[in-house]
Amino acid sequence: MTKTPAYIFALCLAFPLVTSAQDQIPDKASVHAKVGKIKFSPYAGRNFPTKVLWGDTHLHTKISVDAGTMCTVGQEDAYRFARGEEITTTHGLRAKLSRPLDWLVISDHAEMYGLMPQLLAGDPGILATEKGKRWYDMLQTGDPDKTFAAAMEIVAALAQPDPPFKSDAIVKNAWNAYTALADRYNEPGRFSAIIGFEYTTMGGNNLHRNVLFRGDASQADKMLPFSQFDSQNPEDLWVALAKYKADTGHELLAIPHNGNLSNGRMFSVNKFESDTPYDKELAELRASLEPIHEVTQIKGDSEAHPMLSPNDEFADYETWDKSNLNGTEAKKPGMIQHEYTREALKNGLALEKKLGVNPFKVGMIGSTDAHTALAAVEEENFFGKHSGVEPEPHRWEHVVIEAPDPNFTVKGWQQAASGYAAVWAKENTRAAIFDAMMRKETYATTGPRMTVRFFGGWEFDEADINTRLPADAGYAKGVPMGGDLRKAPDGAKAPNFLVAAMKDPLSGNLDRVQIVKGRLDADGKTHEKVYDVAWSGDRKPGADGKLPPVGDTVDVKNATWSNSIGTPELITVWSDPDFDPAQSAFYYTRVIEIPTPRWTAYEALRFGVEMSKEVPMTTQERAYTSPIWYTP
Repeated sequence: MTKTPAYIFALCLAFPLVTSAQDQIPDKASVHAKVGKIKFSPYAGRNFPTKVLWGDTHLHTKISVDAGTMCTVGQEDAYRFARGEEITTTHGLRAKLSRPLDWLVISDHAEMYGLMPQLLAGDPGILATEKGKRWYDMLQTGDPDKTFAAAMEIVAALAQPDPPFKSDAIVKNAWNAYTALADRYNEPGRFSAIIGFEYTTMGGNNLHRNVLFRGDASQADKMLPFSQFDSQNPEDLWVALAKYKADTGHELLAIPHNGNLSNGRMFSVNKFESDTPYDKELAELRASLEPIHEVTQIKGDSEAHPMLSPNDEFADYETWDKSNLNGTEAKKPGMIQHEYTREALKNGLALEKKLGVNPFKVGMIGSTDAHTALAAVEEENFFGKHSGVEPEPHRWEHVVIEAPDPNFTVKGWQQAASGYAAVWAKENTRAAIFDAMMRKETYATTGPRMTVRFFGGWEFDEADINTRLPADAGYAKGVPMGGDLRKAPDGAKAPNFLVAAMKDPLSGNLDRVQIVKGRLDADGKTHEKVYDVAWSGDRKPGADGKLPPVGDTVDVKNATWSNSIGTPELITVWSDPDFDPAQSAFYYTRVIEIPTPRWTAYEALRFGVEMSKEVPMTTQERAYTSPIWYTP
């Protein structure tokens, strides 16, 4: 059979059929010239981020002093696990992710970095000290209670102004070994091993930051991890990071986390060492170095609090609000307004009006803060906070954080199986991921890998959601999450937003998409409102404006659910009905899943245990995008 040349098929699209003997078939060159002017492939020529890359900015291994008392899994196995390989846990369990991550930051504590392997090896210099010998003896007993007691002593030592041992050489050697390992596991296009460490200060009052480097070991080695033994003042950390940038020309950033456990200090509007209000210089320094905030993780969710957002029925999610991190100071109502991200975003609008700079103009990510070396937070694959207790029948009631006041002690069941960081990038490289964080084109999830797009502009319309390529319209007509709305065109009355969400194929269907708005009025007061903008099914808001619940298909006994409710995807264009062009504002998207089994339900099923009635058995997983800001 004679085959027709491929270019003849193109002829049918560009030219009429031959109708007479006099009609001439165009030559091949003219056909290609005409077809070449048509944009056939909608993906050709794209120059915007098309990849959502999943990772964790906050993972500890046995190198961290607190983790190393109970965890035997090292940094190399942490990389292998994140890349999708199966490893063996501290207690001998087989562990593997459902899907590999795209990138990882091993953020072992700066304080006495790398000391724990030396202590466990019986380093003579360490054993010559009273504390070193006592800790070594406790850890060698094999008694879980003594091991836990040693861990708590060591954590307490990290809160002191001075280190228990002189460890400069140990820190340098361990840091250089880690950065070299990160370079070895970094594979552009497949997996990004981003270099970082955690600065842990103020003990129980949790002003912790993860510091991330944009470059490789040759750049990161120009700075040893800055610890609370250098300074307990986070403002000194910012000064040190700014000096590194100025001296080397290299980039880094810091990510605060667990404002919910800072007892009013994480987003205070005053300077660290006094009641002096923020000034412009300090606001600029913070804003330049802390573009994003870790809003959800194992130690609770920091997006919103029911006391601050009483009209938000989804604000009380995995809430830890009784005390500070170690239970040494009770939580007081006045503290909460300076702990949660939504309130910080609102306070940032007020500070910007006063100072001309917004120090709390932050995007959102999630991460784990696991001290197991396992970045595993799916509900059915959750390995918890630390290796002292891995999955076992009584993990749910085991003490995770022991407080002087038993009312503030944290039990295993209170841990949240959360979260992951999603970034929109053009490629999987350290630089592309870092740059996405700097421009705040990021979002947080509590574990599921749902895909979320969020754009703000003035000219979106229904046609933009029917093309099935929302990002094309989003970047052409507006700005993505993390951006600032462009100047309104003539005649525009209110901004509108293009939002699209698609479920994680391994998780629950979507219940709804919400847009959270914060604004600053003419009197300098802040306000917020949560709008349901797209939802599943044929539900209608009630007289109170609230959308009815989506329902619940969870079979707790068997830890299963049905995706017979909800929807795989939601997409809409929404215009702000309450817009005032004279008021500064921010908008971010929150995506809510249908109810699914919480990790405690899986645990009860696997081990055949009955947990107390206070233990939640279901959850509604969610995502939080970085905001988009409007400035008059």
